[in-house]
Amino acid sequence: MRALLAAGGISLFISLFATPAFIQLFKKLQWGQFIRDDGPQTHHTKRGTPTMGGLVILAAAIVGYFVAKLVNGETPSASALLVLFMMTGLGLVGFVDDLLKVRNQRSLGLSGWAKIAGQSTVAIAFAVLALQFPDDRGLTPASTNISLFRDLPFDLFFWGPIVGMGLFVLWVFLLVASSSNGVNIADGLDGLASGSAIFAIGAYVIIGFWQFNQSCRTAVENIAACYEVRDPLDVAVVAAAIVGACVGFLWWNTSPAQLFMGDTGSLGLGGALAALAVVSRTELLLILIGGIFVIVTGSVVIQRAYFKLTKKIYGKGRRVFRMSPLHHHFELKGWAEITIVVRFWIIAALCVAAGVGLFYVEWIYGL
Repeated sequence: MRALLAAGGISLFISLFATPAFIQLFKKLQWGQFIRDDGPQTHHTKRGTPTMGGLVILAAAIVGYFVAKLVNGETPSASALLVLFMMTGLGLVGFVDDLLKVRNQRSLGLSGWAKIAGQSTVAIAFAVLALQFPDDRGLTPASTNISLFRDLPFDLFFWGPIVGMGLFVLWVFLLVASSSNGVNIADGLDGLASGSAIFAIGAYVIIGFWQFNQSCRTAVENIAACYEVRDPLDVAVVAAAIVGACVGFLWWNTSPAQLFMGDTGSLGLGGALAALAVVSRTELLLILIGGIFVIVTGSVVIQRAYFKLTKKIYGKGRRVFRMSPLHHHFELKGWAEITIVVRFWIIAALCVAAGVGLFYVEWIYGL
């Protein structure tokens, strides 16, 4: 418990008080945000606002976690290190994307395929490592049994080690790509992505702490339906460190934002969210816990699919929303930016509450 509170407090302190120095540094380096010409016209006033603030989040979370472990005389766990690896790896992909935007003086950085290549490289490395490092009970950080199928013979290695590993890597990549791109798409209004990430990643503080306290041998009546998780308390600690870093960053990122997280932050946080789901064995719950990101990503998919379909049928594409992602639709309807952000935060919180509630049911009944 002390490590959990220390990690969150230290990372919050660092991001809250170090961010102004980073803002000044990024201004000197001329790392300013570029705005798409086809976006909402009100966003053009944000042009030049320092970006790549995700570096602050990543640094604060990493330092907060390791200092907390050091102070408490504890050794970092494999599960927590893998979460930090995923967050840092995807953060690096986002940093390259942001840097290209700044250097090329345009709002487009890495190509779509280049970004996917970076995401897949990190996801493959994570997937392979997550099946290593068994503890004294033989538990590895990840499981090849997918959520909701633990009590059935649905181990991905049922088809053999080679096919099973391939399916597991593909599964992890889909989680990573969906989560990181979802947070990236939501990063369109001041504080929207960082505030929503606090709720979603904060859920894993609760989940990890619950898994640590609820032993399969003592707390669950249906023993056959129970499943063990490696390093649950340390997963909660690393989640607390990331949440603390996001809270401190949000102080400067809320409207009007003085610093944007950029793809460095959005891809990194999305990767951390996917990694937390994998190491806590709650992969499918990510649909609910990250519900706000599913909603905004879904709005983009619906918009594009409907436009292409109507263009094929009528010769001219039609739109469901005035603009996608969904938050831009409400901007064009005249909603104030802060109103949209707060209401989306409420939706994010409700999704997390539903996800944590379903987690309780899943844990008790072993779904």
